[in-house]
Amino acid sequence: MGHCKILRFDTRTPADRGPRRMKFAVALTLAALAAGPAFAQEAKPAKPDLAKGQITAATCQACHTADGSRGVPTYPILQGQHAAYIVKQLTEFKAGKRMNPIMMGMAAPLSPEDMVNVAAFFASKAPVKGESTSKETLALGQSIFRGGIASKKVPACAGCHSPNGAGIPAQYPRLGGQHVEYTTTQLNTFRSGERANSIQMTAIAAKLSDAEIKAVADYIAGLH
Repeated sequence: MGHCKILRFDTRTPADRGPRRMKFAVALTLAALAAGPAFAQEAKPAKPDLAKGQITAATCQACHTADGSRGVPTYPILQGQHAAYIVKQLTEFKAGKRMNPIMMGMAAPLSPEDMVNVAAFFASKAPVKGESTSKETLALGQSIFRGGIASKKVPACAGCHSPNGAGIPAQYPRLGGQHVEYTTTQLNTFRSGERANSIQMTAIAAKLSDAEIKAVADYIAGLH
């Protein structure tokens, strides 16, 4: 016996179909809205604008010079520093996570876009070359930077900042060539707890003596 297909006809009127179509449209709209943030997260960030970054950098030149090079010894050299690290520090100055009255004031008006642009501008410059000035502490500084201090459970600085002080982009800053005065101050503020935006560095600096800080800071200045 053959099989018969039973045909079913939609007997609903257009008026009957309306509510169902409306519900379907609303469901699609809600799904699109829910997916929106996910699509936004996957979108690639805008490419940094170096020209705009240079304009913002002009406000930094009193302490860091126009291109972020050597500048005042008590302030960091920014030339060649990793962009992601600069953005992180500016963000934390603005949020009050890293305390410094001058930099908190400078970072306050900057938008995330401003930070990305100025960080990219400084990062685009070739790293500067410095030099160690104390022959008496060179051996101690080298020993701490490359091998740490086993008796104090101080890890080697090179482990995070690389043997030549180049650092690791987006994680650890470039140290090579940095001002001795600035590096010394930062290690002291980490040790005292005045600078508290790195638990790792606070723990390490707490174990260093004044002589060890001075020695490793001077050694770092000569790395390139």
